[in-house]
Amino acid sequence: MVQKEVQDLLNRLIQIEHISTTLYLAMSAYMDRKNYTGMASWLRIQSDEERTHLLKLINYLAGKDGVVELGALPEQPTDFGTPFQTFQQVLEHEQNVTNSYRQAYNYIKKIDPQTAVIVQEFLREQIDEEAQALTIVERLKLADDNTSALLLIDQELAQRQAG
Repeated sequence: MVQKEVQDLLNRLIQIEHISTTLYLAMSAYMDRKNYTGMASWLRIQSDEERTHLLKLINYLAGKDGVVELGALPEQPTDFGTPFQTFQQVLEHEQNVTNSYRQAYNYIKKIDPQTAVIVQEFLREQIDEEAQALTIVERLKLADDNTSALLLIDQELAQRQAG
């Protein structure tokens, strides 16, 4: 049986991933509405990836005979601004997620080394998550309001494959 404090920590991480899934899905719908279909596709794949993280955490907690608590989700906006503003929000969100996993790891490693390994895997993956978001933000910053440049970035982001 999993310790209550470990269960609570895992449920907080599950909630973060659940929110991430819906946030990126809302962003994807917004970008699609703005005809940035490549950005929409990239965000949809990101949403699916976050759902995979969510399920991995749920399976881990359930496998330890823990109680999975899926809390209420906040309503997501329908407008995220320009592509630059949207991906700036992606970057900020990923930085917050990284910070949450870092805090969880620093706490959990002292009381449950087995769970710490799982949390560390997610923390390690956050390096790539932040790097991807930062690259997109920097490229969008360079593009500024240049429609041709934005469409090229949109086409490039459309090349992302799931998995």
